[in-house]
Amino acid sequence: MPQSAAPIAFDNSYARLPDRFFARLAPTPVPQPRLVRVNEALARHLGIDPQRLTAPEGVAILAGNRVPAGAEPLAMAYAGHQFGNWVPQLGDGRAVLLGEVIDRDGVRRDIQLKGAGRTPFSRSGDGRAVLGPVLREYIVSEAMAALGIPTTRALAAVTTGEQILRQTLLPGAIITRVARSHVRIGTFQFFARRGDLEGVRLLADHVIERLYPEAAAAAQPYRALLDAVIERTAALVARWQQVGFIHGVMNTDNMSIAGETIDYGPCAFMDTYHPGTVYSSIDSGGRYAYGNQPRIAHWNLVRFAETLLPLLGDDEAAAIAAAQAAIDAFPARFEAAWLAGFRRKLGLAQARDDDAALIQDLLKRMAENSADFTLTFRRLADAIETDTPARDLFDDPAAFDAWAVSWRQRLAAEGGAAAERRIAMRAANPAFIPRNHRVEAVIAAAQESADFAPLDELLAVLSAPYDDQPRFARYTDPPKPHEVVHQTFCGT
Repeated sequence: MPQSAAPIAFDNSYARLPDRFFARLAPTPVPQPRLVRVNEALARHLGIDPQRLTAPEGVAILAGNRVPAGAEPLAMAYAGHQFGNWVPQLGDGRAVLLGEVIDRDGVRRDIQLKGAGRTPFSRSGDGRAVLGPVLREYIVSEAMAALGIPTTRALAAVTTGEQILRQTLLPGAIITRVARSHVRIGTFQFFARRGDLEGVRLLADHVIERLYPEAAAAAQPYRALLDAVIERTAALVARWQQVGFIHGVMNTDNMSIAGETIDYGPCAFMDTYHPGTVYSSIDSGGRYAYGNQPRIAHWNLVRFAETLLPLLGDDEAAAIAAAQAAIDAFPARFEAAWLAGFRRKLGLAQARDDDAALIQDLLKRMAENSADFTLTFRRLADAIETDTPARDLFDDPAAFDAWAVSWRQRLAAEGGAAAERRIAMRAANPAFIPRNHRVEAVIAAAQESADFAPLDELLAVLSAPYDDQPRFARYTDPPKPHEVVHQTFCGT
């Protein structure tokens, strides 16, 4: 495959690891690539000229038809627990890591093509992606970034000119994904389950150098690594809960060591609140329901700790004790992050012992009264001194009224100006999320009519989720009964 001279300043650290960490291969060319979108602001932040990406040679790079100079394309090896079941070899079955760049903030970022063709890890898959899941990942990952939640980013999307067979024939597409790292819990499991201690150590050293340099100076660097990953994961999942985000497939191979949201498959944001909400078509048992996400994160981190046991000390009992102590800290860390976030959502600047009960009481009443998650919290800012409009979201508005008495008493006891509290609450409670029916409408327009104007508009709205945006007020509306999306799909 010809190399391109496009100015992407690659500096590839993962490619310097031993060959058993990956398979070196170029993306598979596609017949007729066409640009859907380039994230110009992100490109500039990565030190890449967006105009070069929109030119024919740039589109060829984004489609995998040309390998840019300095890239060292590879597919990463990993394993994982999928729905609790061990799978010894997974790996990048349809993704190719082109390489790494250093962004304007001095942070190292991966640039990966997802949907770039078969790899040695594809198993029976075709290695391709279709347009719908590519657009879903683009929309939701960029929405998460605008919400301030750690996430992979979408640099670009292209169509390939192919028809890909899923349940039916669908247009093929490739998303260019940017991440702080694509190392997963499952990457550590890949080596640990093979008894490859050197591989685990090399991987841990790579992750410390790249993501957690402060751990290198600790008395026990690998314990410090474990603690840091636990802390970031607890904070991340707490942020998911605070915006009603449901990942959908929290397998260990879909959990990033960097503490970023990764692998947007059957993901969704809740409309009506209920802790048992599941959208993923493949999660029939509700393992990854909204309310289960903290418990599953904890379970996944136990699996990560298991991989590090040989690095935590020569004495097995001491190593297990160290890992257990680290893991046992997760519930408190998650609870602290969860409480801090929901206090902000309720306008509480001070911490009090009964705050958790106040928050849980509201959530219970929301679940019992089919209240919209996003709108309920957004409208609380306008309910500080009056009963409307938040109460109107409840099947029985009196259920909100009864809770609001306790909430307003709590606010009064804390004191502070209502206007300032209202501003702070609006900064903690988004007006706009990528509602499922809106995402599906964008996908339908793109797949059926090659119309990407709805995509552009939705992305523009989601780029400022905490602003009122009166012109786009309709995007705050919950779905009408015929618009409700009951299932989302992985798209593999």
